[in-house]
Parts: sequence; structure tokens; C-alpha cells
Amino acid sequence: MSDAILQRIADGDQQAVSDCIERYSGLVWSLSRRFLNNDADAEDAVQEIFMELWSSAKRYDPTVASEVTFVSMLARRRLIDRRRRLSREPERESIDDHSYALSEDGQRVLEQSAETQRVLVALSELKPEQQEVISLSSWLGMSHSAIAEHTGLPLGTVKSYISRGLLAVRESLGESGTEPGRASP
Repeated sequence: MSDAILQRIADGDQQAVSDCIERYSGLVWSLSRRFLNNDADAEDAVQEIFMELWSSAKRYDPTVASEVTFVSMLARRRLIDRRRRLSREPERESIDDHSYALSEDGQRVLEQSAETQRVLVALSELKPEQQEVISLSSWLGMSHSAIAEHTGLPLGTVKSYISRGLLAVRESLGESGTEPGRASP
């Protein structure tokens, strides 16, 4: 069959590349859209498939299958490989999909961030030993006994450092012990 585009590509016919795109782009595009979730992935897949077709053109044997079958099977294999690869990647979201206005939660996080900065400044004014035990307790969630074991300090000293340190932070922030609705630690 002298009209086989893939044989012409294998023989080095430059016009055959354009003919291949013209004849099979619709087929490859429809398969890509059916296999993949979005146009960007499908476009990438179409390019990948045509590159593979051109490099694999020498393997085409018209006695084994028709050209359209060869193209379809090669495309299908590449699309399955691509879908598997994409399923292993974390889900991607377009930047355009996100709203930039702060929600109530976002506003609360922003306010808490400013509050956190005030607390960090107050913590930095403590003795290094107090800073360490409070950090281990607050940021890492370690128990008092785990902190004692980790630092080599007696358990009573750890408790004392945490209690006095938190009291000093509250005073530095201008708080008088407890907030309404909150119990003191």
C-alpha cells in the first residue's frame, strides 16, 4: 500500500508528516479528550503521540494491522501511560480557580497571625530555658514528662518554667490571666 503515511514518514518524506497530522489529528484528539480530564493534558498528549508516531513509523507493518489501527493502538498506550503518570501526581488546580478575597476564616487566620507575632515577641523576652520548654510544649505538643526527659530538667522545673513563662507572656501582652469564655491552663 503505497499510500501509507507512516511508511512515507519512515522513508523520510517531509510532506508525510503534515499528511499524518491532517489525517489523524481528529482521531488522536478525540481519544485524548476521552482519556484525560482537561484540554491542557490532552494537548500535551496529542503532541507526545505524534512524536511517538514519527519515531515509530518504521515499526508499522501493513500486513499486521491497518494504519488507523496502528495509530489508535499507539495513542491508546500513550494515553494510558499518561493517565497513570498523572494519577500519581498531586492534583493540580488552576490559579484562576481560586478567589483572592479573604473569607471569614482567612481574615481570622490573618488576625491570628498578627497575634502570633505578638506572642513570639513576648516569648523572645523570656529566659532561654523557659523559651525551650514552652516551645516543646506548645509547638511540638510534648508532655511535661517528655520535656523533662528530653531536656534533662526535673519535672517540677519544667512545670514551673512553663507556668511562669506563660504568665510572663500574658502580662507582656497585657492580659490579666484569662479571657472571657476561656479557662486558664
